[in-house]
Amino acid sequence: MRALLSATLLCVTFAMAGHAEEAQSLNTTNGPPDRQVLTGIDVLAKQGFAPLSGLRLGLLTNKAGKTREGRRTVDVLAKAEGVKLVALFSPEHGLGADREGEIGGTFDSATGLPIHSLYGQTKRPTPEMLQGLDAIAIDLQDVGVRFYTYATTMAYVMEEAAKAKIKVVVLDRPNPIGGAGTSGPVLDKDLISFVGYFPMPVTHGLTLGELARFFNGEGHIGADLQVIAMEGYRSQSWFADTGLAWESPSPNLKRLTGTLLYPGIGMLEFANLSVGRGTPAPFEVVGAPWIDAAALARELTRAQVPGVRVRPTTFVPKSSKFKGQTCQGVALTVLSRDRFDALRLGLEIAVALRRLHPEAFEHRDLLKLLGSRETLAAIEAGKAPSAIAASWQAGIAMFKARAAPYTLY
Repeated sequence: MRALLSATLLCVTFAMAGHAEEAQSLNTTNGPPDRQVLTGIDVLAKQGFAPLSGLRLGLLTNKAGKTREGRRTVDVLAKAEGVKLVALFSPEHGLGADREGEIGGTFDSATGLPIHSLYGQTKRPTPEMLQGLDAIAIDLQDVGVRFYTYATTMAYVMEEAAKAKIKVVVLDRPNPIGGAGTSGPVLDKDLISFVGYFPMPVTHGLTLGELARFFNGEGHIGADLQVIAMEGYRSQSWFADTGLAWESPSPNLKRLTGTLLYPGIGMLEFANLSVGRGTPAPFEVVGAPWIDAAALARELTRAQVPGVRVRPTTFVPKSSKFKGQTCQGVALTVLSRDRFDALRLGLEIAVALRRLHPEAFEHRDLLKLLGSRETLAAIEAGKAPSAIAASWQAGIAMFKARAAPYTLY
């Protein structure tokens, strides 16, 4: 019991410290902030909703789909003159962005509109769901990571809308880690899945609207697509530079720090590790009952990953993997968003655990989100993380050249 209480206190202390350091490291800018950024829904309102005028509309969104002033896109479109909003669609985690696991269809209490779940019995809109629609709008906050499922859900909607000859209108939003650029291995083509729709690096550097254009062209979807671009947004901006309020798009991306760490730490979670789900700081801690926390912290400190501080810690997840068990591991604090490389950190952790705990570390399931057999083999061989990251550069360059015609900012 004493150990459990101690672990819980460590978790709480870490979370409180993290909030202060996040404000210092992530909510500062190198230049004047883009305080007048308007997202797609704000620009659409400025246009008097003309692109949707006279259309029977469906809307794919969740609670992060809001105007700059904090009004739900659902409510804005439900009251928009000339627009007939008739159905809602929700991605993984539901309309409230607060649920785990499969979700059934339901109704929105504020508008009475039906909500068709695209993370339940089907991950694609069925012909019945699309019946009677002239267009479907998409307003989702993506996080700029290949295995985050909202981009795949958008692509599936585009595919089905193209078959049904229904217009798709994407209301664009910032890539919150746009400043991190493009990194990670390109997904092996035979590993395409719901957590990897297209062969591209782990972080792609695009907004959701740009991804829609890219998928439509390079994936040959052929949808009748219109992207309502943001105003005042700069390519590779950080979210804190936009002046917009951060709204958690899913249950475990509560803060910008966790979102910045997510590409590298989230990449690890199909191994036998806790990435902090069920703690106050998801993706800001990583551990397991079998880890030597002090040894792992020493290895990572010796690696000198820029822009991050690593400390040994103990935590007890209240849910998810290792629920109720004491995990030894490391707490991660981003000190400089501009110097930090989440994918490099993820590699360093994987290589260190492979060296420190070769029998206990079950690493093969890393492939599901890592998406590269070559990179997994390099981790297994104990290659230097810097050399592994260098092997990604040719694939990254090819992807960026391919994506360039579809960028908007």
